[in-house]
Amino acid sequence: MNDTKLILIRGAGDLASGIALRLRRAGFQVVMTEIAAPTTIRRTVAFSQAVIDGQCTVEDVPARRAEGAREARELLDRGVLPVLVDPEARCREALEPDALVDAILAKRNLGTGIHDAPVVIGVGPGFTAGLDCHAAVETMRGHTLGRVLYTGSPLPNTNIPGLIGGFAGERVLRAPADGIFREALRIGDRVRAGDVAGWVGDAPMVCTLDGVLRGLLASGIRVRKGMKAGDVDPRNDPSYCRTASDKALAIGGGVLEAILHFS
Repeated sequence: MNDTKLILIRGAGDLASGIALRLRRAGFQVVMTEIAAPTTIRRTVAFSQAVIDGQCTVEDVPARRAEGAREARELLDRGVLPVLVDPEARCREALEPDALVDAILAKRNLGTGIHDAPVVIGVGPGFTAGLDCHAAVETMRGHTLGRVLYTGSPLPNTNIPGLIGGFAGERVLRAPADGIFREALRIGDRVRAGDVAGWVGDAPMVCTLDGVLRGLLASGIRVRKGMKAGDVDPRNDPSYCRTASDKALAIGGGVLEAILHFS
């Protein structure tokens, strides 16, 4: 592996993947970690899909599941982004990253500490710059999206989705019951209000507006009633299902700023 700085990202969902794209294109090497059964909705633009399929490509960046730090280094040398099943990011001890980015987006800190790497960046609510990270990045849509905080914390979670195409909460499809989720449609399908996008047992998960199915849980994922399981984009453009969102790239820009600030 060359002398390019190595960034370890906790989480590999769509927002974390937008961060990874920004950093890769800025010349950094990136390793990501995930849980064994990712609950990513926007799977077509998330490196977490490599955990399920063994490999994936987001935009022009290929990724593969790696079984440890050694394999991760080998993949980096080949220009491939490694994704490890390592929820606690224990691989950081072997990889010794120059920076660690916590992009799990759990709305709270799940164990990241300010001493986990020379530079630690927390993404979204649950982090306080100067306490458990060196900098935190705002994830709330609006005027401060992507802004880097070198003191203080990002805005608290409101549980209200951001406005897209004139719709907010209506965009989100939620599991109708506890149980195992089953897909009925595919990401990228055009849908009408009332269409069934998936099932939990005999309970249908129904689309609430017209548009394109931008996100959908994979079949076989255990869900709880009310859990986010899909996303309809009212802008009705299937190409948006294949590229990182404006929000993901804005957050990625904030992370890039913070890394360069401390460099």
